[in-house]
Amino acid sequence: MSVNSIAAYAAQTAASAAAVSAGNAAAAGTTTNSSNPLQLSQSDFLQLLVTQMQNEDPTQPTNPSQFINEISALSEVSDMNGMSTSMTNLANSMSSNQLLGGTSLIGQTVLGAGSTATLASGGSITGAVTPPAGTTALTVQVANASGEPVDSFAVTPQNGLTPFTWNGATAGGGTAPAGAYTFTVTADTNGTKTPVAAQLAYTVNSVTLDPSSNSLVLNTNGGTLPLSSVSQIF
Repeated sequence: MSVNSIAAYAAQTAASAAAVSAGNAAAAGTTTNSSNPLQLSQSDFLQLLVTQMQNEDPTQPTNPSQFINEISALSEVSDMNGMSTSMTNLANSMSSNQLLGGTSLIGQTVLGAGSTATLASGGSITGAVTPPAGTTALTVQVANASGEPVDSFAVTPQNGLTPFTWNGATAGGGTAPAGAYTFTVTADTNGTKTPVAAQLAYTVNSVTLDPSSNSLVLNTNGGTLPLSSVSQIF
């Protein structure tokens, strides 16, 4: 039997395969999955094209225009595969460049979302907060790792980012030991007390690329910090 077009041969092959698959499914008491149709790979395409040429009736050769169209279809498939590979390579290159650029932050101090930071012996902790509109006063409360209050101090609100610094002094006039401390900020807005998210200064120790989101993550002395949450680099 001659085959005058690759489309006809492909349809015949697909129909035969589908019949066999359906028969096997019926024998097993299952149904075929219509969401997973038979597909031809580039290798299958080439094999069908060669088979067509081998089985062609010499008295009724394939129309040259039809043959050219089949070659063009194969070329389009190759181009799409090449484009997919190029896009994958581009994404990998961008990820590598992002990671390489992030290494410049190692050793730098960044201001990012967080409530807990580590106080070094004789050191201080810097932070900032963006007060709501109409805020007349800001209060920063400091607690140790056990949750016990250590200090509380007022900060004058500014338009936009309002910085604050805790030098390790305690409410009793002493000096807090080195360790982790948690900061809670409250804004007084028209007589209403409102908690406000704090930002703290952290030192970047290393950087990693999160494969799930393809985004840069900073590993700091206060834990991991997404680059997207950084508002300032000192």
